[in-house]
Amino acid sequence: MAEKVCKLGVKREAGFLYFLRGSDVWKTPMKRAGAAAVAGKAEKVQAGNFAREEGFLYFLDAQGDISRAKRAVGGQKRKKPKTDKKAPAKKAAKPAAKKAAPAKKAAPAKKPAPAKKAPAKKAPAKKPAKKK
Repeated sequence: MAEKVCKLGVKREAGFLYFLRGSDVWKTPMKRAGAAAVAGKAEKVQAGNFAREEGFLYFLDAQGDISRAKRAVGGQKRKKPKTDKKAPAKKAAKPAAKKAAPAKKAAPAKKPAPAKKAPAKKAPAKKPAKKK
């Protein structure tokens, strides 16, 4: 769960990305796919007066205040998958054969059969002549 660190009450504007740089809140125009690059640099919105601690993630929450959450270093522990069937035991490696017999010569390769032609398409049926 997150805890509030500094109450600022920043009002957000549509089309801007808000982020923290140090303890200050900054905003920059969002880039849109297919649109020309927006000419605008990041600008400082408000200064925050707090010191960051190691092991926490700091962010701007829904109310416009700076909050922090414990950082999950190393991720979560994963459960071992349940296996109903027993895995087959690995077979021991076979000892190498003493000496292999010389390989027999293979018969010459046969040429592949020529590709069959596709059957001719039937001509569209003629419409019966109209009676006058």
